[in-house]
Amino acid sequence: MTGTWHLIRLILRRDRVLLPLWVIILCALPASYAASYAELFPNDAAREQYALTTAATPSFESLLGPLFGNSVGALTAQRVGTVYAILALISLLTVIRHTRTEEDAGRRELIAATVIGRHAPLSAALIVTAAANLLLALLITVTLTSSGLEAGGSLLLGLSMAVVGIAFAGVGALTAQLTENAGPARGLAIIVLGVAFLIRAAGDPADSWVSWLSPLAWGQQSEPFAADKWWVLLLPLALFVVLAGAAYRISVGRDVGAGVLPARLGPATSTTLASPFALAWRLQRGLLIGWSVGMGVAGLALGGTASAVMDAFADNPDMADIMTRLGGTASLADAFVSGLLGILAIAVSAYGIQAALRMRAEESALRAEPVLATSTGRVPWALSHVVFAVLGPAVALLALGVTLGISYGASMDDVGGQLPRVIGAALVQLPAVAVLTGLTVALFGLLPRLSALAWGALGAFLLLGQIGAVLQLDQIVLDVSPFTHTPHLPGGTLSATPVLTLSALALLLILAGLYGFRRRDVG
Repeated sequence: MTGTWHLIRLILRRDRVLLPLWVIILCALPASYAASYAELFPNDAAREQYALTTAATPSFESLLGPLFGNSVGALTAQRVGTVYAILALISLLTVIRHTRTEEDAGRRELIAATVIGRHAPLSAALIVTAAANLLLALLITVTLTSSGLEAGGSLLLGLSMAVVGIAFAGVGALTAQLTENAGPARGLAIIVLGVAFLIRAAGDPADSWVSWLSPLAWGQQSEPFAADKWWVLLLPLALFVVLAGAAYRISVGRDVGAGVLPARLGPATSTTLASPFALAWRLQRGLLIGWSVGMGVAGLALGGTASAVMDAFADNPDMADIMTRLGGTASLADAFVSGLLGILAIAVSAYGIQAALRMRAEESALRAEPVLATSTGRVPWALSHVVFAVLGPAVALLALGVTLGISYGASMDDVGGQLPRVIGAALVQLPAVAVLTGLTVALFGLLPRLSALAWGALGAFLLLGQIGAVLQLDQIVLDVSPFTHTPHLPGGTLSATPVLTLSALALLLILAGLYGFRRRDVG
């Protein structure tokens, strides 16, 4: 464990922007949900009606999780159901970033040559991630208590989120030991997270024991603001101990840079990698397929909830008003679909950022320089990745629009009429998504060391989209997000001006990034 404290300080130094950002964003969401529920359902009768409506809707429980009680706290505990998965994803990616990614870049071997213990790098990553989750729990407790909720339930809700994040930090620690590269480690960990989400989504509507097989379900099964089952928190902690113990054991028996699972070797020569675009396709195809399939599944699962939303909010004019403000259309069902597309479009933006940051990853790992030493020019090499960063989200949005349109149309008994409307509404989100992609390319070309700030912009836009309309923030603040200017479809009016403006802005950012990359030093 020698040198663990020094590595902790190094991680905090490197994540001085990202770490506080995601803690603050995830801390703000539960408090905003509690405030909105207290305003929308001011009495027991209104909350009881809402609870009965949502509890009778399996699609709601598949998406958000079970509902225990009808208090403001219980409604908030259900609403943060999707935040558990977000927190788990952030936690596992953080651990992998500071373990396996460091080995890929060769920095782990350099650090190991100093006075650093064998377990120090993994310990530092786990300690920082666990501490961030516990800090998040504390802040959630303070903000919810300040909102008028009881302290015990607020603390349990915060800790339930924290221990789920810590459990998936253990997942990231183990997968980082199993594979030889960071990409497969992330892919394997995300598969585990996806399976856990599907198990929870299948078990919660039926109130089945199957839900208890998913670590994502354990947080909500502690029933904050209801039964307050504190003992359930021991389950994710026990899972973390098992996974972290296995990760430590494996790390002792393997060489630095090696993994337990054998790497799949490719052919010694290849004619399919003879161009920058072909190489970019080889590097980007996993992301493209994964995001497209994921968005397709999400659209299929969520489209059928529109009719349930109409039933749940029809008798609540305040909630209907918020939904129409979020969706920008008078039809409650169309407003729900429009608001849902806005949220998922922000998620697709993460794909665009990730695809664009592949250039920075290749450069940092010294794999770009050998390619550029050939006849391949800088701009063609960068453009090969930019194409996937722009068109890849378009494919993912198309998959989302098709499946969402089919399921939404089926719930309305009008597949033929709703399918083209929803596909168009999904694709109209692309210019706003491209702005974030362009921002990432611009940072890569002009300020490569600050490329990760693109994730900060995504977090800020997500926060504005989640709570901006609910809290009725000033329009100047809301206009900071490009998603605010996206036409509200289906049901709204399609205006060419914002679409063309956002597209032009994205193009200018991309051109600025390419110009900067062409002139700066590589590395």
